[in-house]
Amino acid sequence: MTGPANGAKPMLRLQGISKYYHSAAAVRNVDLEFRAGECHALLGENGAGKSTLSKLISGVTQPTEGAILLDGKPVSFRSPIDGLRSGIVMVHQETSLVPSMTVAQNLFLGDETWFNRKRKLEIEAQIFLNSLNFEVSPEALVSSLGSARKQMVEIARAVRQKARLIIFDEPTATLTPEEKSHFFALLARLRRDGVAIVFISHALEEALQIADRITVLRDGQVVSSGQVTEYDRARIVSDMVGRSRPGDVQDVPPRKVRPRQKEVLSVRNLSMGKVVRNTSFTVYAGQVTGMFGLVGSGRTETARIIAGLAKRDFFYGGDVMLEGRPVRYRVPRQAMFDGIAYVTEDRKHDGFFETMSIADNLGVAAMARSARFWALPSSRLVSLFHHWKRKLDIKTIDEGARVVELSGGNQQKVVIARSLQLNPRIVILDEPTRGVDVGAIAEIHKAINALADEGYAVILISSYLPEVMAMSDRVLVSRAGKIVEEFSPETATEQQIMYAAVH
Repeated sequence: MTGPANGAKPMLRLQGISKYYHSAAAVRNVDLEFRAGECHALLGENGAGKSTLSKLISGVTQPTEGAILLDGKPVSFRSPIDGLRSGIVMVHQETSLVPSMTVAQNLFLGDETWFNRKRKLEIEAQIFLNSLNFEVSPEALVSSLGSARKQMVEIARAVRQKARLIIFDEPTATLTPEEKSHFFALLARLRRDGVAIVFISHALEEALQIADRITVLRDGQVVSSGQVTEYDRARIVSDMVGRSRPGDVQDVPPRKVRPRQKEVLSVRNLSMGKVVRNTSFTVYAGQVTGMFGLVGSGRTETARIIAGLAKRDFFYGGDVMLEGRPVRYRVPRQAMFDGIAYVTEDRKHDGFFETMSIADNLGVAAMARSARFWALPSSRLVSLFHHWKRKLDIKTIDEGARVVELSGGNQQKVVIARSLQLNPRIVILDEPTRGVDVGAIAEIHKAINALADEGYAVILISSYLPEVMAMSDRVLVSRAGKIVEEFSPETATEQQIMYAAVH
C-alpha cells in the first residue's frame, strides 16, 4: 500500500499523553501523529498500552496528562459520542453490538429516521454489506452470529459512520484468509478516501504488509516509531520484548510427536442440525489433538456439544463416549464434574465475570467443583492469584484488579487459568492465543505442552494453521460440520491441510 506524502499535516496529534490508574502508569508521555490517508500500526505485547491509547483517542477514557490536538486545535473527548462527532470511531476487539437486535438494526443504530420500515432497512443493509464483500445476513440476530461475522458487522458499522479516523483493534483475528483479503481491500479504499487508519494487531506480518508507519509500545511508552520500510519482523519483536526472544509459533523447532496413550473421548456420528453433521473422531490422553477448519466448519459447535454448552440432536444425534461410558450433558456443570474443561473463543461474552476481580474469578472456579464450600478465605484467593499470575505471567497491579481492566491477552490468561483450576482430564482450548502477543503465546503454548506431557487430553481449536502444525500431535480437519481428514504434523504440509479444509 502506498501512503500519503511525508509532508502531509497530521490529522490527530498526541502530545505528552499519560494515563494513570491507582498511581500506576498505563500510558506514559506518548507523542504520536496520525495522518489522513495513512495506515498507522500500533504494536506491542499485552499490557504495553495499545488498548489504553486507543481508548484515549476515541474518548472512552480521558488522559491524566498531556493534550490531544485535532486539526491543530486542542480537543477534550468526554465520551465516545464526543469522539464520534469529531469523526473518530473505534472497532473494538470484543464487539460492542446489541445481541438482541438484527444485523441491519445494529448497522443503523443511532442513525434511524423517524419512520423505519424493517424490510427497507434490511435491503439497504444488504446492499451496503455486499459493497464490502461481507457475507452476512442483515436479518440475522447478532446473538446467532459467530465471532467472525460479528467482527464483520462491527467493521461495517464503523465504515458506514463515515469516520475520519478509524481505530481497528485486532480486526482480523477471526477472519478467514479470503475475508482478510476483502478487509485489506476495504482499508485501501478508505485510505484513498483520506481516512486515517490505526491498526492494532498481534499479526506482525499483516502490519508489515498493510501499514505505512509502525509504532512499537512497551510498558506504556513509545519504544520506536517510523516508516514501515525501516522495520522487519525481527526488529519489531526485539522492540516489543526488549530483546530477541523466541516463542512465536514460527520459531518452534520440530519436535517428536507424542505417542497415543489411553483413549479418553470417542465421538461417533455427532449431529446438531445443519451445523454438525455425522462427525466422528477420537481423542487420546497425553496428546494435543489439533482441530483446524475455516469459519463455519463446525469446530466450535462440536466442542460446545462435548462440554455440555450445546445439545446434539435428540434423535440420531450420535454418541459421545467418555472412557467407554456414554454421556449426554444437559448443562456444562455435568461435563465439568466429569473432568471436561472448555476455554471459550469469546472470552468477553462467556469467559469470565468482568466486574469481579482476578482472584474472585479464580475462586469461583475453585468452588465450582466443591459441594462443601460456599466461599473461600481471602488468603486462599490471594494464593490462587499468585500461583496463576506466576505460571501464566498475568500482568496486573494486584489481585483486586477487575478482569475488565486488563488487556485482551491478560484476560485470556485469566480464562485459561479458571479452566485449569478445575483440574480437568480433558481440556478443550478454542482459539486460546487469539489477541495474544508473541511473548504470551510462548507461555500459553508452554502450559498446553505441560498438560499433554502430564497425561491430559488436550483439544486445540485454532484458525492459525502454523499454530496447529507446531502444537499438535494429530491434526483433525473440519469442513461443513464434519471431520473429513486426519493428518500427522510430521508428514503433512500446510497446503495439504488447507486443501482438505476448503475442498
